[in-house]
Amino acid sequence: MGSIVGAGLISHAPTIMFDEKTRRQLNDGKEISLVPGLVRLRNEVLDRLRADTIVIIDSHWESTVEHILSAHSRRSGKFTSSELPRGMSQIPYDYPGDPELAKLAAKLGEEMGTPTHASEDDHLPVYYASVNLVHYLRKDEKIVSMSVVQTGEPDDFVTMGRALGEAVSQLDREVVVLASGGLSHRFWPLKELVHHESSDPSHIITPEARAADERRLEWMRAGDHRRIVETMDEYMEHGPEADFGHYLIMLGSIGGADCVASGEMFSDYENATGTGQVHVWFERPENGWAR
Repeated sequence: MGSIVGAGLISHAPTIMFDEKTRRQLNDGKEISLVPGLVRLRNEVLDRLRADTIVIIDSHWESTVEHILSAHSRRSGKFTSSELPRGMSQIPYDYPGDPELAKLAAKLGEEMGTPTHASEDDHLPVYYASVNLVHYLRKDEKIVSMSVVQTGEPDDFVTMGRALGEAVSQLDREVVVLASGGLSHRFWPLKELVHHESSDPSHIITPEARAADERRLEWMRAGDHRRIVETMDEYMEHGPEADFGHYLIMLGSIGGADCVASGEMFSDYENATGTGQVHVWFERPENGWAR
């Protein structure tokens, strides 16, 4: 019987792939906290847990009619971002997948009433919300990426998470689930971006968006995930990345609104050109995840 041994809401902000000199130039001479946070997460958490598989809920992989999971036995190549090739260019990736887990999660998603597909297509694109985390966080683990369906609503995401959690429990796996994405997600207009590249949260797109993010971080630290689920309509006013589907799928896999796992901050709450970015880790409680 398998188990999810930990989960996290993890930023994949493009800035993490810039060299340190460039990061400091963009950030008033200081290092952004996201990079040392990823290093700590690998060294202090993932090295300890030694999971078999990391599932990455990829907020940049936008599907339309179904949830999709990568079911490849291996993925390799070089990645250049169509969004920002200046900062993410020819990044090598080479890692094994976990087709058995991907296919079972897709089967269970269908059985639970949410359209789901596991794809083995060799030409299926990869996205930097996965590649960037693999770059920092993977050592020997298998990797499965999952899309966030743009037509989905909160209950669709939580259901898909339940399917993932059930699939893990039916297999001999120890799995980490990472929600790869940000919080509020609106950018400054192009002419103004250059004035808002610092990580200081004073550059978040509006004070209201910053306050909404900080409330949710407070609830995460307290393990009050139910309040986040119940206030999704309110949060949508601030454009959370991917409708916060990455977080909701992750949450569904570890108990949904009943989950009371408290979040540990592995970075500061930071700005990225107007958007809210952070790393929050959820350790499995001693008595297990809510079910």
